[in-house]
Amino acid sequence: MGRIKPGDRLIVALDVASPAEAKRWVRRLSPAVGHFKVGLELFTAWGPEAVKLPLGARVFLDLKFFDIPNTMVGAVRSAAALKPALVNIHALAGPTAVRQCAAALKKLKNPPKLLAVTILTSFTDEELKRTGMRNGAGKMVSDLCRMALAAGADGVVASPLEVKKLREEFGEKFIIVTPGVRPSWSEKNDQKRTATPYRAVKDGADYVVVGRPILNAPDPLEAARTVIREIEEACE
Repeated sequence: MGRIKPGDRLIVALDVASPAEAKRWVRRLSPAVGHFKVGLELFTAWGPEAVKLPLGARVFLDLKFFDIPNTMVGAVRSAAALKPALVNIHALAGPTAVRQCAAALKKLKNPPKLLAVTILTSFTDEELKRTGMRNGAGKMVSDLCRMALAAGADGVVASPLEVKKLREEFGEKFIIVTPGVRPSWSEKNDQKRTATPYRAVKDGADYVVVGRPILNAPDPLEAARTVIREIEEACE
């Protein structure tokens, strides 16, 4: 946990409508925040332009590629050309897809880190059962993490409720990015498996993703700084 500065552990989700709005948020929050997430809404509307953020902001390109292995390899190569710090794919695509994507990125100069998405934070165990998955989220996240790391992924995306178990099972030498992080003063919205920034980092998360609680706050910059203070307390 000590290898990343506390201020670099926060990733602010730019779930906004246009690159211009995203850039305004980066300028507004850059005194405290260095990492930003560009997801499906912004990228689908604007494509590569959405990743061109100012002030040296580092990007987590959160597109969750899930297709046949050959298509996923092409997608991660295209994503890498945009120079994000982090990209992700779905672990459920299987070990062949993860292995081939990892191998393709390792051939590039200064590639992004490859993350495998385990189980989305919006899922409950009951909803998983309705999709035909009999194991609960905790067991599935563990199994998918094991598979993804063995296949060459640099890390995983997992809810804060699974972070501690993953660290106990698989150690420290991989990245955990944690969505579903909600400060105690914010609403959960559509997230089901949540925890505070303090708890997520204390349990072993490298990065925490926070969007609406910061963007919707009366003073977004101060909200970001409050989250970072929680992270600093967890790192002490």
